[in-house]
Amino acid sequence: MSDRSFLQWPFFEDHHRELAEEVELWAKQALPPITDTQEAHAQLDATCRKLVAALGEAGFLRYCVPAEYGGVHETLDVRSLCLIRETLARYSGLADFAFAMQGLGSGAISMFGTHEQKLRYLVPVSKGEKIAAFALSEENAGSDVAAMTTRLEEKGDVFLANGEKTWISNGGLADFYTLFAKIDGKVSAVIVDAESEGLSIAERIDVIAPHPLGRIRFQDCRVPKANLIGEPGKGLRAALGTLDIFRSTVGAAALGFARRALDDATERAIDRQMFGSTLSELPIAQASLAEMALDVDASALLIYRSAWTKDVLKTRVTREAAMAKLYATDQAQLVIDKAVQLFGGLGVKRGVKVEELYREIRALRIYEGASDVQKIVIARQHLSNFQKGSEHDQL
Repeated sequence: MSDRSFLQWPFFEDHHRELAEEVELWAKQALPPITDTQEAHAQLDATCRKLVAALGEAGFLRYCVPAEYGGVHETLDVRSLCLIRETLARYSGLADFAFAMQGLGSGAISMFGTHEQKLRYLVPVSKGEKIAAFALSEENAGSDVAAMTTRLEEKGDVFLANGEKTWISNGGLADFYTLFAKIDGKVSAVIVDAESEGLSIAERIDVIAPHPLGRIRFQDCRVPKANLIGEPGKGLRAALGTLDIFRSTVGAAALGFARRALDDATERAIDRQMFGSTLSELPIAQASLAEMALDVDASALLIYRSAWTKDVLKTRVTREAAMAKLYATDQAQLVIDKAVQLFGGLGVKRGVKVEELYREIRALRIYEGASDVQKIVIARQHLSNFQKGSEHDQL
């Protein structure tokens, strides 16, 4: 049984604790384990659509949009998003993915969109009636956003979009894409409906864990000017603002994977007979469990510090979110690896949860900013804060 004592930390309010228990109860009943990974891949789109609809019906997607457009809170509450992702991830990586992409794909609209855009897209997102996607990465422009080549050109009352985006979550499945492209050399953001003329799915990308990814091609794709999010040339602000919120939630998903790995490994160690006792009585196994428990708690502290800071202090959390994502995703992989080791040969058998977790965790160290990029972000923020502090001391 996963340790729930962290819910008593001062980062949370009563409504967060109630939400965590509500999601826990729903996940137990609604998310059966995936036992056939080949079938999961084959029925991926249908499964994702069912999950989005179920999450909408349960009311959890309301946490992905502001209250005025069907949401729960006036603005996006990062602690709620993190708690939902952590809980879903303990049961199903695909359910976590389905939830997360609704928030990430519509996040720029929530923060910078017009009233009309919010009505048209956020309300159906909150109900699970429209599937969202975040189209930022390109073949040679992932972490280096400034290197993107996709462009928007004005033509009458529309923009013509040309270029390709790849590694797009929900690519080929989404009903609309928040597209980042350049207008006169500066990054802008627009909403592109999936049925838009000139948009095509160049490739569906299969990866080690079943998640819908695609390469999207835009060839003179017609985008109404009314679909521009914010001002022309301000798309980088929208992208970074969205990541500022959702980067902490990636760490939360990794934390959910790590908690599940620790739970399953602990049960295995207690039950497994070895050398006349149980695996749990061997000092080497105890050392592994201790390290896993330490990494889980340290990750949780970083994640919910970042989320609390964003929610309560209403400040940018570029440094805090980067720390949370970096540490939680890197340590989750180590925790899951230890769990596989404690399971022995059974740990690499398909259909066993820790084997599934081993495949699920790897991508989290790459998407929404790879671990190496997070180190650069943290270092730059540290140096900037240090220099500002030095200037203050001189005054």
